[in-house]
Amino acid sequence: MKTYTFKVVVEPDEGGYHAYCPALRHLGAVTQGATEEEALANINEVVQMIVDELREDGEPLPEGSRGDIEVFDGTRVAVTV
Repeated sequence: MKTYTFKVVVEPDEGGYHAYCPALRHLGAVTQGATEEEALANINEVVQMIVDELREDGEPLPEGSRGDIEVFDGTRVAVTV
């Protein structure tokens, strides 16, 4: 089992925040939210949906580029503070 950690960017925008995942942006990993926390929750959901779709289609998951993705063997837990 591998654990993938995807870098995401959350930035202020007019009336709220927008968020994207650089490594998956070309696949539609872009969203927004009224608050920073909402935008982060939304991008987490979008990244999970894209990863699920890639796996269902038998497509390989990205292995990382420019520090946007870290891949670890084994199970890990990520905590953001």
